[in-house]
Amino acid sequence: MRNNFLNILLFLFATSLFAQTSDTLTVKKEEKVIVVNDSILPKNEYQPLAPAKAAFYSAVLPGLGQAYNKKYWKIPIIYAGMAAGIYFYKQQDDDYNRFRDAYKRRLAGYTDDEFQGISDDRLINAQKSAQKNKGLSVIVTVAFYLLNVVDANVDAHLKQYEVSEDLSLQPNFNFNEFNAKPQYGMSLTYRFK
Repeated sequence: MRNNFLNILLFLFATSLFAQTSDTLTVKKEEKVIVVNDSILPKNEYQPLAPAKAAFYSAVLPGLGQAYNKKYWKIPIIYAGMAAGIYFYKQQDDDYNRFRDAYKRRLAGYTDDEFQGISDDRLINAQKSAQKNKGLSVIVTVAFYLLNVVDANVDAHLKQYEVSEDLSLQPNFNFNEFNAKPQYGMSLTYRFK
């Protein structure tokens, strides 16, 4: 009986040795990823024809390219510049016609023109001056028109660049180890995305 008891005890001990598993515990680790939108403004899709379209709109109707770019404040400036050029052209054209008509009347022998105290040479100079000013007025008007087209094109190009609002100016303080004196400075930080 004792032999049986030892056999049973030996059997239980042996089976317990073989029945053991490893003590390592495996844990499944689930990582949750949080995605945060990096910028405040939504990213616009790149449109390669947007500058050409804005320039075309401004060429057809001055200021329309600025409206396309949503720069409405530029439209009155464009029209004011072009209107000033046209106004001065009309004024100089009227003056030129008055000087010319008075000079023609004098050549025909009449002495009843509105410029009684002015000599013939002064009337000729006034005509030349009015003609020159008419040309300058045309140049100013055309310059504002061309500036309108160029501005719409350049503004549409620049709208497609993503510029960060993270522009900071910070003072900095460093200690110079060689001469044991403080060094002061400014740091300008600008990030391109």
